[in-house]
Amino acid sequence: MSSTIIGDPLPNIPWEDKPAGSWDVMWRYSGNPVIPRNLIPSSNSIFNSAVVPYQGKFAGVFRCDDRRRFMQLHAGRSEDGIHWQINNERIQFSGETAAELGWVYGYDPRVIWLEDRYYVTWCNWFHGPTIGVAYTHDFETFVQMENAYLPFNRNGVLFPRRINGKYAMLSRPSDNGHTPFGDIFYSESPDLTHWGCHRHVMAPNGGWQSTKIGAGPNPIETTEGWLLIYHGVLTSCNGFVYSAGAALLDLEKPWKVIYRTAPYILSPQTLYECVGDVPNVCFPCAALTDAPTGRIAVYYGCADTVTGLAFCQVDELIAYVKANSCV
Repeated sequence: MSSTIIGDPLPNIPWEDKPAGSWDVMWRYSGNPVIPRNLIPSSNSIFNSAVVPYQGKFAGVFRCDDRRRFMQLHAGRSEDGIHWQINNERIQFSGETAAELGWVYGYDPRVIWLEDRYYVTWCNWFHGPTIGVAYTHDFETFVQMENAYLPFNRNGVLFPRRINGKYAMLSRPSDNGHTPFGDIFYSESPDLTHWGCHRHVMAPNGGWQSTKIGAGPNPIETTEGWLLIYHGVLTSCNGFVYSAGAALLDLEKPWKVIYRTAPYILSPQTLYECVGDVPNVCFPCAALTDAPTGRIAVYYGCADTVTGLAFCQVDELIAYVKANSCV
């Protein structure tokens, strides 16, 4: 048992014990990939997707690149968090903002329960990539809100509660290219519409995270600080390599990094992570937690093609972050 995670129990969290003899702090589900690229008729690939508990079961928003290779967002449900039913048609956002902004593409969603509803953030087109925001109560109707920022921005990730009375979000501002700028920033809002008071959180730091970094799953509140699982990118002689690391942020000033892993905690090593539409990618987007046991289940995109599942235990992960910190 653990008392580290500040949150609710999730007794039906997907889980598999660490393989005997493994020295990894995060280990893969033996049945990976949990979501194949062709689960629905319209999809070319399903990856970089977000999952949350919902009415005793699970629901989520999924990046499904269609057979035109357009980036779309689809809703889905699961009894156990492993076997999924995903709608074949993309989400049709409702509301005046959706009608005003229109739809071009959406990708890499995150989903979080915040106060009285589920919020979705994603990379949304508005004269370039920026952060779209919407909410839902039932994963059937999704009401679109104003974009959080001007372009160009990616990896918009909400905190699960207000901090000092304000809503809070991490993001990674960039330019109109794919790679330049690679730092994580913190922003706050009184109403989830107007965002400001920006603070720098952390920058690339060499090795596996030397080119750019970005927030992964929504931060997990713990007694040790906000546990942030994030991705980092190395530019190799054969292209980008996406891996995952972890950091602890101050609870009341989350732009202050307390610890941060120098080694990765997950990197592309299996066939489904190394071979696909974009080789050598592990891209974490969602984390389920069971507070009493400290179990964490992480959903991550694999080679921009399929979705994988990995596990860790919060006390072991935090001890690893502290023992292997580059801060």
